[in-house]
Amino acid sequence: MEEFRESLLVLISVPIYAIVIGFEFFYSYFKNKGLYTTKGLLSNIYLTSLNMGLDILVRGLCLFILNYFFQFAFFDWSTSNVILYWCVLVVAEDFMYYWLHRIDHFCRFFWAVHVTHHSSEEFNFTVGFRSSVFQPLYRFVYFIPLALAGFRGIDIMFIYSATQIFGILAHTQTINKLGFLEYIIITPSHHRVHHGSNVRYLDKNMGMLLVFWDKLFGTFQAEEESDPVKFGLTENIGTYHPIKMVFHEWKNIFNDLKKESSFKAKLMYVFGPPGWSHDGSKKTSSQLRAELKNKSNN
Repeated sequence: MEEFRESLLVLISVPIYAIVIGFEFFYSYFKNKGLYTTKGLLSNIYLTSLNMGLDILVRGLCLFILNYFFQFAFFDWSTSNVILYWCVLVVAEDFMYYWLHRIDHFCRFFWAVHVTHHSSEEFNFTVGFRSSVFQPLYRFVYFIPLALAGFRGIDIMFIYSATQIFGILAHTQTINKLGFLEYIIITPSHHRVHHGSNVRYLDKNMGMLLVFWDKLFGTFQAEEESDPVKFGLTENIGTYHPIKMVFHEWKNIFNDLKKESSFKAKLMYVFGPPGWSHDGSKKTSSQLRAELKNKSNN
């Protein structure tokens, strides 16, 4: 049954990806939009290949760990409606993904992994495949509470893969705002904001499927016509070098650790928010937003 579901996901997702990427590519070409470059496309393929390879290697171990915690589950879904089981799992997993994604943005150690996904200055459907290479090594930890809540490991992993399809399709500039759906799901407009390097857009819209978590926990930001999204990082890496794309932020951390500073400061350089500095030479997203607010008030 599990193999059938995985095969079904592949059968569904591959044609969808082929159609939407093909449409966007030719739309960009004939309308001279410049959404795709050869180097950008190849870098996205390279990074997703690394991620998928590592994911395959550790998938068995992740499933083993989730199943281990499942035996201590405090809730038994066996007598519940099967539709309720899957609906609750989708919502609960999206909630846990929100916190995985948020910590990836607010802890520099994990940002060093996740930054590869944001380092593209292009934004198209293939950027959805521009994966955080090492995330499979720790992603499952966030789903352990789901196993303890009575959800089987194989079901948790299946729903994650299924919602990933939706998440990838949010990476586009060719779809405008979607009316009432803007209040329910993470739309392409919301996700464009997430990939923006504009100060007001930094670390916003962390959800994969539902927009409720961002609105509930204060990380929501609508796309503003007055502030067109600039894709990439606040300091772009400016390279397609296969090693530098993956490890550039780790190198930056190492360089910061060599600075003369206290032990506490060194811990902050590793586990504090990206942009933190002991001497004010760099700014976090919160500090940059505070500066922007002060300028607008003056």
